[in-house]
Amino acid sequence: MPLHVSELLAALSLATDLGTGHPLERALRTCLIAVRLGEAAQLNEAILKDAYHVALLRFVGCTADMQALSATFGDEQAAQARVHRIELVPEQMIAEIIRHAGYGEALPKRMQHLVYGLAYGIMEAREAAVAHCEIAQHVASAIGLDSDSLRTALSQIYERWDRRGIPGAAHGEALSPAIRLVHLAQDSELYYRIGGQEAVLEIVRKRAGGAYDPHLAEILCDQIANIFEVVEQDSVWDTVIASEPRDPLLLSDIQLDEGVQAIADFTDLRSAYTYGHSRTVADLAAGAANLHGISKKEINHLRYAALIHDVGRVAISLKIWDKNTALTSAEWERVRLYPYYTERIFSRCPQLAEIGSLASLHRERLDGSGYHRGLDARMLSPLACLLAAADVYQSKIEERAYRPALTPEQSIDELKQQARAGKLDSAAVQSVIDVASGTASTRRHESPAGLSDREIEVLQLMARGLSTRKIAEILTISPKTADHHIQHIYNKIGISTRAAATLFAIQHHLVGL
Repeated sequence: MPLHVSELLAALSLATDLGTGHPLERALRTCLIAVRLGEAAQLNEAILKDAYHVALLRFVGCTADMQALSATFGDEQAAQARVHRIELVPEQMIAEIIRHAGYGEALPKRMQHLVYGLAYGIMEAREAAVAHCEIAQHVASAIGLDSDSLRTALSQIYERWDRRGIPGAAHGEALSPAIRLVHLAQDSELYYRIGGQEAVLEIVRKRAGGAYDPHLAEILCDQIANIFEVVEQDSVWDTVIASEPRDPLLLSDIQLDEGVQAIADFTDLRSAYTYGHSRTVADLAAGAANLHGISKKEINHLRYAALIHDVGRVAISLKIWDKNTALTSAEWERVRLYPYYTERIFSRCPQLAEIGSLASLHRERLDGSGYHRGLDARMLSPLACLLAAADVYQSKIEERAYRPALTPEQSIDELKQQARAGKLDSAAVQSVIDVASGTASTRRHESPAGLSDREIEVLQLMARGLSTRKIAEILTISPKTADHHIQHIYNKIGISTRAAATLFAIQHHLVGL
């Protein structure tokens, strides 16, 4: 059965709910409210279609600002949940930083977060907002949603009616009608959960003419009972899929492949330690499966599972993932649940459920010591064994906050040791080693978008999160020259932020070389 664009976006929206610290189906409910509000305003179907897609894509760029939020607040998910209640204008952002920087930490640590937040927080938030928009545009384009009207709407995610938005390029009637609907819908959904219709009326009336289109705000207040009736359905998922304006769009095989890769990139962008991880695991697993003589259909199934295997990680705070000391027992319990979240995110869609189920097995081990189910060899398929071995190899050669990267030789030794201990399948391990060894010897530089060798070097250092000054120091050039290279990179690949540049590097296999 073909997969609809709406089904892929709806599944991805569940991941963005988890990644932003909100209850599941937040984006789905926002989608329904936006479309119902647009209908009440008698807007045409083209606008309703854009609003439908924008609502589901609204937070797909959220991984772009997680590291900045973590540096300021500590727990970036808790920060996300709080920040969505305030208006993103400087005075409120500063007040939020002062109140909650390093919340829950010891006083010295809180002061470090506060100093960082006041020095860099607003500047980084503004850049992250632009990056968020660029990433959302990329994901939309990857799956064939590349109309000018949708691209414009996604560029205005953080704009406001009163011109105080980010980047401040549009306001008032210049704002896309679709984004005006979503601005109202996303906040109304939040306040409806907090205090019902009365809370929605209070906040909408307060912000009308500021953050919101006053005409749409008036319609929402006048027809609030009718508009919010739609979110009380038994199955919000089914209602969203059935409510897509105009004819539902189907994904071609190429668009599905691009869409699944976009989900992998969404996941890996969250932490500097995982850039490009999922794509590389997918290449390793698929290559190893080919050596096993597995059918082309099953190899493709495995590749998709490898691309999405880490999506559940977004449900766990970077405060845990990027911790440089041992995890507590409570933190470990949270980590052990992330494969479960991966499975649940894709379980709603029949065409993706089987892939999600396989993806959730990558932390299981033959001796039953893995997680989240603790399955043993009797319950693990050859595909699951290949996925597990590929993930272990790639994880070991990547740096983590608590250890340096292993060499390929050390990672191979680790794989063999786990096979001898009865944790990983020996045949799967050998196939992964064969593929990894071949990849290491044949990988070569690419030069996408006409980037020079020096620009590729600069891009790789940017993707590692290094400052312009540090890049200049490593390459023994002046900071001005380094910045000159960065601006050339931006111009050549058509973006304007480091997060989007990092995404480009991941897509073109320029990280980890």
